[in-house]
Amino acid sequence: MRFDIVTLFPDCFTSVLNSGLLSKALAKQIAQVHLVNPRDFTNDKHRKVDDEPYGGGVGMLMKPEPIFAAVESLPILPRREIILMSPQGQTINQPLLRELATNYDQLIVICGHYEGVDERVLQLVTREVSLGDFILTGGEIPAMALVNGVTRLLPGTVGKVESLKSESFEEGLLDYPQYTRPANFRGWKVPNVLLSGNHAAIAKWRFEQQIERTRKRRPDLLETWEEERGCGDAGT
Repeated sequence: MRFDIVTLFPDCFTSVLNSGLLSKALAKQIAQVHLVNPRDFTNDKHRKVDDEPYGGGVGMLMKPEPIFAAVESLPILPRREIILMSPQGQTINQPLLRELATNYDQLIVICGHYEGVDERVLQLVTREVSLGDFILTGGEIPAMALVNGVTRLLPGTVGKVESLKSESFEEGLLDYPQYTRPANFRGWKVPNVLLSGNHAAIAKWRFEQQIERTRKRRPDLLETWEEERGCGDAGT
């Protein structure tokens, strides 16, 4: 997978790209991340990438020319998506990350700034994506989340593929509680079923815990899960 990040602040990515599983995935060439600064594609001595919006208003907008030039300078892989990180876009979720990891070889990610980008940039992009219903100072943090979430799904990034299948959101439910040693910590004990060695009982307990945890914390997810399976009561 090739990521091309169009950003005014490429230094923001240094620590993220050099840490943890993401760093290992890049070292193994499972993924590549290339940082492109729109300022390098300006024609004035001030390297200006923003301007006032027509019609007035608060703040500045990113100009279309540097963004188009930056994207058009990149190689074109057969299966690519050009993504604008925008609060108006599709919210990142696990199905979206899996779709991007499975169906594309190149993700070009444009990080907006200021009050946003000139509307004509949307002629260039194929998808708008959001981290959530809130506003940040720029698209870099959402872009990092996207790169991280997609890369960890690529074959070879996570050692045990089975661990990906049992995570929160993969099956539409939150994850079950998990414990490690010691069996008794400050009076809080590991449930007996997990110490029993009975794998069928453990699997049943974990599924029940997923249902109950999702019911309490994300009833919206449980409702969707039930509807998709035609369940009147997820606990039956």
